[in-house]
Amino acid sequence: MKYFLKKYIQLFWWIFCTVPVRLKVKRMSLKSVFLSPMIIHNGKNVKIEKWVTIYPACRMETHNGGSIVIEKGVNIGQNFHITSGEQELRIGKNTTILGSVFITNIDHDYTEIGKHILEQKHIIKKTEIGENCFIGYAAAIQAGTVLGKQCVVGTHSVVRGVFPDYCVIVGVPAKIVKRYSFEKQAWLRTDANGNFIEW
Repeated sequence: MKYFLKKYIQLFWWIFCTVPVRLKVKRMSLKSVFLSPMIIHNGKNVKIEKWVTIYPACRMETHNGGSIVIEKGVNIGQNFHITSGEQELRIGKNTTILGSVFITNIDHDYTEIGKHILEQKHIIKKTEIGENCFIGYAAAIQAGTVLGKQCVVGTHSVVRGVFPDYCVIVGVPAKIVKRYSFEKQAWLRTDANGNFIEW
């Protein structure tokens, strides 16, 4: 009984702590919690669905009409940073993201000589995280990354590109090392292009 009471007290405290966030974002389900401290820039373009948990030291930014959508059941660790410019960046339902992960759909142009990179134009590329994914600690999901369903991203991986459903991605730059075979009903090793090398 004491355990459940403690859990309910913690839940109500989390909901109370979430009040400042609800005032900053466009929409946030009552069944989601977002723990302070956090930084939200242009929160009117951030939508957070139900059963989402976001741990402290989160930073969310939208720029030039960009938006962020976090679908239901997503769990995000501490020190998370996400930026979106000009288009939607979506994190699919039931995805788990560990601490210190960075996700963006923005690249900074650097080609103008003598001009600071932060003053150069943004290059926007579609970025999306599929449902049921797992993103390991301190991974960087760069602009132009599309993860399919239930992809696993290894710790400290630097990810860019389009990856199919049910694959394991690791490294710098990240490459596919395993995919799920429905024929064998097993996760099997692949080459960097996702072709099975064990059968």
